[in-house]
Amino acid sequence: MFQRVSGTKEDKNGKNHAKLQELQKFFVMTLQQAQQDVDQWIKTVGVRYFSELTNMAILTEEVGELARHMARQYGDQSYKEDSIPPPSGEVRRGLLADEMADVLWVLICLANQTGVDLSDALQKNFKKKSQRDAERHQQNEKLK
Repeated sequence: MFQRVSGTKEDKNGKNHAKLQELQKFFVMTLQQAQQDVDQWIKTVGVRYFSELTNMAILTEEVGELARHMARQYGDQSYKEDSIPPPSGEVRRGLLADEMADVLWVLICLANQTGVDLSDALQKNFKKKSQRDAERHQQNEKLK
């Protein structure tokens, strides 16, 4: 992934953060890299993986948090009066992005724990859908 340069005076003061964010726009992370980086983070910062069942429950919780924002931003629900609704599209996208990243993080943890190569699984899934649904969506009147 992106390695933060440490040891510089600027880094210790947190001034490199804006530069790092700007540089990250030019990089693309593969699923394989994401799996490796999450694994490295878990083993160094997180100490160890939660159990698979715990991570499944956490995944469900994170999907629920994403669903809450989707229902309020795109559905018929509104944010509660005592909570501050997101004031702009930028903040709304930020909330969705953060929740989506949480979902992806836990999904990657589960893939690592169960030995699933997400790159390979996604490629196989594209092939399966392309064969199974080759004409189905084109013929679906609801999609026209």
